[in-house]
Amino acid sequence: MLTDRELDTAARGFYQWSFSNNKIGAEGAESLVGVLGENMALAHLNLNRNSIGAEGAGSLAGVLGKCKVLVYLDLSINRIDAGGVGAPSLASMLGQCKTLAHLNLSGNRIGAEGAGRLVRALRESKALAHLNLHYNGIGDSDAGAESLAGALGECKALAHLDLNYIFFGAEGARGLAGVLGECRALAHLSLEDNKLGSEGVGSLAGVLRECKTLAHLNLCDNKMGSEGRRRLARVLGECTWLTVRR
Repeated sequence: MLTDRELDTAARGFYQWSFSNNKIGAEGAESLVGVLGENMALAHLNLNRNSIGAEGAGSLAGVLGKCKVLVYLDLSINRIDAGGVGAPSLASMLGQCKTLAHLNLSGNRIGAEGAGRLVRALRESKALAHLNLHYNGIGDSDAGAESLAGALGECKALAHLDLNYIFFGAEGARGLAGVLGECRALAHLSLEDNKLGSEGVGSLAGVLRECKTLAHLNLCDNKMGSEGRRRLARVLGECTWLTVRR
């Protein structure tokens, strides 16, 4: 829970707030809503590790969309799961945040459906450059993984994408491979521990020649096997601009 002093400080028009790891919970998030409405100059908000849950995220979403210069938002590890109002409310809010460049929602168990809603809300964004969705159980269904991949292809400014530990699988990799060529700004892609297998790695390898801006690719712990490694190695000989962890 935030103290009166902390809330008073936040209300003074500071453009950068950080309340990381304070266990403010849904009640603290509700307290923040009152002062957020008075600070339209807010550009940077860090609330990671605060257990605000779906309820707290829903409360914040109602006012964050009014912060017209918000550039950085970190809501990682806050238990914003797909079963509550958190993900849908955030999706509605994100559609209004035209200046948002950095978004971290890692470790929130939002699932495939929640992630799809969020990314679809951001697909018209011309500012989003850094997106972190790792450890969110997005690949629990093939349809969800494909939906997410399709929406990512429309985030034209995206330069850094972290999808570690979302269990994308081979099906998700195929969907992502289909849109990677459209991500003209993408420089860093991390897909560690996603159960891609040789088939998934092969799908990605097939489009790497088209990804001229991609400088770093993380494929560690994906059980690609000897066949996956061979397919990747054949392509990497031509992609001299690309560094791959595997």
